[in-house]
Amino acid sequence: MFPYEEPADTLRKVLDDRDMEMVLINAPAGDWAGGERGLAVLSGREQDFTAAILEACTYAVSVGIKRINVLSGIANREEKQDVVESRLVERLRYAADIFVPHGIDLLLEPINPMDIKGFFVTTPTGAIRLLDKIARDNVKLQYDIYHAQRTEGELAGFIRSHLPRIGHIQIADNPGRHEPGTGEINYRFLLGVLERLDYAGWVGLEYKPSIDTAGSLSWLGDMGYVLQ
Repeated sequence: MFPYEEPADTLRKVLDDRDMEMVLINAPAGDWAGGERGLAVLSGREQDFTAAILEACTYAVSVGIKRINVLSGIANREEKQDVVESRLVERLRYAADIFVPHGIDLLLEPINPMDIKGFFVTTPTGAIRLLDKIARDNVKLQYDIYHAQRTEGELAGFIRSHLPRIGHIQIADNPGRHEPGTGEINYRFLLGVLERLDYAGWVGLEYKPSIDTAGSLSWLGDMGYVLQ
């Protein structure tokens, strides 16, 4: 998620040697060990947010990454929501404008409030409303199906309605956030929906394997997919 301890030129060489692409990173999100989960909504952290965006952009350009997830963060419950939202919109506009000359998309990810209590952007519908306010063509939704299932459901309907605004998709089953096939989400159906809609983006496997990592990939073959 946060590759910044690894020199960008070292990572770029590893990727080039293997003919691989790194498709997504998170912008620095503050004091993660101390409980921070993003800087965009935090009062008094303008300089930290600016530094994080510039660091993420510089790193992404060096490595060739075209998507940066800017986590909104956990808001101060004593602040009014409209004040926090205005701050978030302003900061994401700033970040998007920094990214656009480099062909980088800013991704906004809703995270369910059961996994991260107090996270400001919790639902895909709420994120779409924010995208309308931000009004930048390079700001898109990071649609994590696990989080979406825990908050809104209506997965296929949402994808059909909003696919042009989705910049990246992540998957895990629910409950447990394990690999597809371990829970209640019908991934055979949903991945078929993406195929029929000609989704051209990436699908990230952001799950916690219920068994060893290699074994947890067996669902791909069960659904007719082949790892290249």
